[in-house]
Amino acid sequence: MQRSINKANTPSIETSRIAQPIGSTLDRFIKSNQDQFAYASGELSQLLRDIALASKVVNREVNKAGLIDIMGAVGSQNMAGDDQQKLDVLANIRFTRALAKGGEVCALVSEEADTFADLNNEGKYVIAIDPLDGSSNIDVNVSIGTIFSIYRRKSPAGTPIQQEDILQRGADQVAAGYVLYGSSTMMVYTTGHGVNGFTYEPTLGEYFLSHPDMRMPADGKVYSINEGSANSFAQPVKEYVQYCKDQKYTARYIGSLVADFHRNMLKGGIYIYPATAKDPNGKLRLIYECNALAFVAEQAGGKATNGSMRILDIVPESLHQRTAFYVGSKNMVDKSGSFA
Repeated sequence: MQRSINKANTPSIETSRIAQPIGSTLDRFIKSNQDQFAYASGELSQLLRDIALASKVVNREVNKAGLIDIMGAVGSQNMAGDDQQKLDVLANIRFTRALAKGGEVCALVSEEADTFADLNNEGKYVIAIDPLDGSSNIDVNVSIGTIFSIYRRKSPAGTPIQQEDILQRGADQVAAGYVLYGSSTMMVYTTGHGVNGFTYEPTLGEYFLSHPDMRMPADGKVYSINEGSANSFAQPVKEYVQYCKDQKYTARYIGSLVADFHRNMLKGGIYIYPATAKDPNGKLRLIYECNALAFVAEQAGGKATNGSMRILDIVPESLHQRTAFYVGSKNMVDKSGSFA
């Protein structure tokens, strides 16, 4: 009897799978939208492909964690003061190699490096990257991610990299995005014309458009903040958190910035990493974490501030500058600011 039931259901299941569209590949999508780029000469398109390729390699390594010796700490710290994990270092190597060989990037800023890397080429773009966000979650199999920002260089091609090339406002980004390594791997990015998400299909080795024209809900019922540090929050932050509780909002905090941001991107919510007694200027890095996600948020209808000022308007003064970060649904970010 069970065999006949299963047999009867098989055609409908197969028909359903065949009828399900899989969307455009990332490569085809980039080509078809290349005319949206302000300087459409092919380099930015290739740069996005290079990032996608490196993310596939990192995804493969992440999926092997636990099977080979790539978990655990290296025994050193990066410039941000975080303990470097083996996968941090590996991801940094993979992205640096891919971007250096591509030739489109003249300088690379990474969380894992003390200073920027001058790639000594004629590249037109500067990239800032957090190769593997969420280091503390690597060993416990929780979602982690990659965050990237792309800027046009300001100095003439072929000349030494200048500070003005590196320390640009987030508003000057030409593209930004993130890769989420979770139950599925997704690449989400914007070139200033909306936000699109692509899901990786490992058997085909391709990213497919799965979330076209992503929009962040204007309101939400989720707040994401590390309440373990609540005693050192400023009074306005404490009052906003209490407001969220009074409204019966749900607290969700994964501890991986990309994962928390992505959830709120899809379902609505706010992520807050405020200034604390331990980190009076905030903990997250402006250039290679906050700027990228702020750009994505705004392009999806959301908002990002440091509690008082638009993130994308902050002029960075140093490579590893930190900032407080409030990002998510526009109405929720506005409400959090009303307590200041």
